Amino acid sequence: MRLVLISVFLAVASLVAGCNGQKTTKKDSLAENVSNSTYSDEELLDLLQLQTFNYFWDGAEPTSGLARERIHLDNIYPAHDKDIITIGGSGFGLMAIVVGIERGFITREQALERFERAVGFLEKADRFHGAWPHWLKPDGKTSPFSPKDNGGDLVETAFLIQGLLTVKEYFRDGNDREQKLAQRIQKLWEEVEWDWYTKGGEKVLYWHWSPDHGWDMNFPVGGYNECLIMYILAAASPTHPVNKEVYEKGWARNGAIVNDTTYYGLKTELDHYEHDSSPVGPLFWAHYSYLGLDPDGLTDQYGDYWKLNTNHAMIHYRHCVENPKGYEGYGEDCWGLTSSYSPKGYAGHRPDKDIGVISPTAALSSMPYTPKESMRFLRHLYTEQDSLIGKYGPYDAFSFEKDWYLPRYLAIDQGPIPVMVENYRSRLLWKLFMANGEVQNGLNKLGFQSPYLKKDG
Repeated sequence: MRLVLISVFLAVASLVAGCNGQKTTKKDSLAENVSNSTYSDEELLDLLQLQTFNYFWDGAEPTSGLARERIHLDNIYPAHDKDIITIGGSGFGLMAIVVGIERGFITREQALERFERAVGFLEKADRFHGAWPHWLKPDGKTSPFSPKDNGGDLVETAFLIQGLLTVKEYFRDGNDREQKLAQRIQKLWEEVEWDWYTKGGEKVLYWHWSPDHGWDMNFPVGGYNECLIMYILAAASPTHPVNKEVYEKGWARNGAIVNDTTYYGLKTELDHYEHDSSPVGPLFWAHYSYLGLDPDGLTDQYGDYWKLNTNHAMIHYRHCVENPKGYEGYGEDCWGLTSSYSPKGYAGHRPDKDIGVISPTAALSSMPYTPKESMRFLRHLYTEQDSLIGKYGPYDAFSFEKDWYLPRYLAIDQGPIPVMVENYRSRLLWKLFMANGEVQNGLNKLGFQSPYLKKDG
């Protein structure tokens, strides 16, 4: 099978042309090269970023300008979900729009207008001690994620703040209008009551609080998982910070986080903490906190975060190459497991819970860690298949083993792709987020070391 890339490219390019008013020479050149099958790795990366960016541009919820939780091109949705806004996915989407500016998909002015609309919506939307809920309706009211999850979601809020602070850094030294946006973002950031989510002073952060159910969900967050950015932002807050002891006793579980293991010949570096003692987590753990947080050279008393994420991605790669269950299609050019859609609904895929489903975001968003392996998967996906890519890039998941493919997308899976690919290409989002002085203060407070941090004296 072979995907006719030129038709896919031109369909997406026409959308961007409608935003920009004209096609650029770069886009014309890419289209010509694709049609002649002479496209380079750089051109494939351009196309991938363009398509996935468009999920958050063309596919955005129109009232807020923020990200829809999901987009199903087959137009089959749960009854209430078509226009539900995702808070975490919107944080990823804000960063994807910054990529869009830098890659010439949209203008700076267009992005500024979108950011102003999004910030205006977030200023008026439901919040709970400064934290947004997991989902919002287009009128800014909470849409419960589950019966008791109708209040603040601190993890989703952390992902959103990561994106907002990145936008703030991008516009911080701009014109008066851009600086005003940066100031409005600063106010949103300062209003998050991270310390409230210690449940009255416990030495741990809790994921949820509801005005109706209080702390009934009872989810203290310990690592290691996708939530590192939440603890760093909580420590960094200029208004409602937590102290280092919350990080050490809550996130690091009194040091138990260092109880690593060896899996597929590689050290996990930290304990991938799950109640069922999984040796390694789904690959989104290596992405969500690191869209802005640069793991390259980042260490603390517990681990080396570049080694952590590189080994995590390589364990998934080695698992799919070894393919112990003999699933169809697995190999050097088809790999990567994470939480995504599946024939059984949304499910968490990882080497010890592998049901034969590949999620493209897993390998593609790991591009900084496994560039050769991820690029090989990208080329395979775009040149040897004809049913796995649509308007907004690779579909969320597929299974050759089960002959299962759906033209559906999730914001939390599409969002990391253009952002992490850009970090691989230029380190853009890493440079922006890590330049934030308050983030640097939080990292210093928790004992991190990073090339971005100023040394005392």
